[in-house]
Amino acid sequence: MNIEWMELLLLVLATFRLTRLLVFDRITEFLRRIVLDEIIEKGEEGTDEIYYVPKSGKVRGFFGELISCYWCTGIWCAAFLVLLYYFLPAICSPLVLILAIAGAASIIEAVVQRVAYNH
Repeated sequence: MNIEWMELLLLVLATFRLTRLLVFDRITEFLRRIVLDEIIEKGEEGTDEIYYVPKSGKVRGFFGELISCYWCTGIWCAAFLVLLYYFLPAICSPLVLILAIAGAASIIEAVVQRVAYNH
C-alpha cells in the first residue's frame, strides 16, 4: 500500500470530523436517539446531568455501544473512509476533502476559543 502524506493527512482529518459528527454534533442527535436512551439525574449541585446509555436489544444495543464510544466509532469511520477512498475514489475524494477542511476548521476554532477566552 502506497499512500502519500497529504492523502493520509486528509483521511485523518476527515475521520476526526466524521467521528465527531456522529458522536457529538447536534445535527446527528436524531441518529443517536435511535440507539441511545437519555437519562437525566440531579447532580450534587442541583444541576441536571445527562447520561446516554445504549438501548436494549442486540442490534440497537450494539450500535448504542458503538456510538457512545468515540474511539470505537473512530475506528469504524476510518475503516469506512479508507475502503471508500480505495474502491470508489471519485465518490470519496470530495467527501474526504469536505470533512478534512471542516475538521481542520474545527481544530483551529478550538485553538482560537482557548486562546481568546483563557487569558
